[in-house]
Amino acid sequence: MGGFLDKVVSANFLSATWLTLELTVVSMLLGVAGGVLLALAKGGPRPLGWLVDAYVWLFRGTPVLLQLIFVFNVLPLWGLNFSPFACAVIALTLNEIAYMAEIVRGGLLGVDRGQRTVAHMLGLSEAKILRWVVLPQAARLVLPPTGNQFVGMLKTSALASVVSVQDLMLTAQRQAAADFDYVGSLCAAAVHYLVLTTLLTVGLRWLERRLDVTRRAAARQDRKPTLRHTDTAELDPTAR
Repeated sequence: MGGFLDKVVSANFLSATWLTLELTVVSMLLGVAGGVLLALAKGGPRPLGWLVDAYVWLFRGTPVLLQLIFVFNVLPLWGLNFSPFACAVIALTLNEIAYMAEIVRGGLLGVDRGQRTVAHMLGLSEAKILRWVVLPQAARLVLPPTGNQFVGMLKTSALASVVSVQDLMLTAQRQAAADFDYVGSLCAAAVHYLVLTTLLTVGLRWLERRLDVTRRAAARQDRKPTLRHTDTAELDPTAR
């Protein structure tokens, strides 16, 4: 037990945890940004929509591991040399963009089209309608599945170990190979993964509550003081 706890708090595992979190956050943020752009492009000219469909079909239809190895091994043949961490970010981002594009597109379609019509009648431009009417409402619809993708990305990032990224998975494997304590090393990595996923889940649920306008309005309504029922005899002095 002592060896297991030592590994949990060791500098190697803490450093690997930070690198894993960094890889997850960077890839996810880039994936969300790219997914928004593709979702908006989907509503543009038809040829552009076809290109978006082809991209989504390609990256959702092939394994992340294949994409990761492709980026790591093939890009150098084309004169594009990146560090293992950068290769992992590129592969994970390209894959995540495909999923986020569909999630964001679903959120945009979930906004009532009547609100667009009213906004047009009020004289708002298409850009202002998108910014002030559509995107804020779509964000509330997109956030829950995006949170699931975030947690999924954290676990998928373990595949980066195959291209020598010193993340939690590779650190656990190397530590186990050094001292033959596979149980202790893998359990230490599991503890770090569980801590990260728990923190992400709690943070995302807090953000969901913050963006839930209906729930916040109901909570404010519940906090309002209610008027005490007053007998009509108290209000009518002639009734005495």
